[in-house]
Amino acid sequence: MENMNEMFDFEEIYLSWFAKMKHFAREYVVSEEDAENIVQDVFMELWEKPPALVDRTRLTAYLFTSVKNRSLNCLRRRIMEQKAANRMQNEHQAVLRMNLDSLAYFDHAPFDEDDVKQLISQALLSLPEQCRRVFVMSKIEGKKQKDIAAELHISINTVETQIGIAYKKLRVELKKYLPLFAFFFPVKIL
Repeated sequence: MENMNEMFDFEEIYLSWFAKMKHFAREYVVSEEDAENIVQDVFMELWEKPPALVDRTRLTAYLFTSVKNRSLNCLRRRIMEQKAANRMQNEHQAVLRMNLDSLAYFDHAPFDEDDVKQLISQALLSLPEQCRRVFVMSKIEGKKQKDIAAELHISINTVETQIGIAYKKLRVELKKYLPLFAFFFPVKIL
């Protein structure tokens, strides 16, 4: 089939349709910059891989369908980004609330390092035996997961799972004390 440039003058098509397509894209995506990028992408694709078009009607339909589809993809991506941002914001607010509650609690009940170590010991004792052993080897003794797996004759996945279980249980067990542990123990234990 003939090249599109032989059938149509690309520059003429670009000059004739760019502004209209950009306006069309803006109806979907609102942002001037996004609309321009979408139209530029459509024209770049048209230049690199011209479709087998017969007449201007089909060319117009192709161009506007391409802009519509790219605009919808842009909107879907924005929605997903917004959901992720909202989720992160909610998590951040939960952490701030927890830290505020923890610090307020410590205004009334000061602890020293021995008290903190005692709290950690009690929390660790609440874990199932293998879970506690894996967590201590990893987070307190500083061993690598592959070394723990080899020493205990378990898989690395089991090590990761046990550490995850320990984190969840310790978060619940120690939720009132998290900021204090960060101060006394710079290694992340929760």
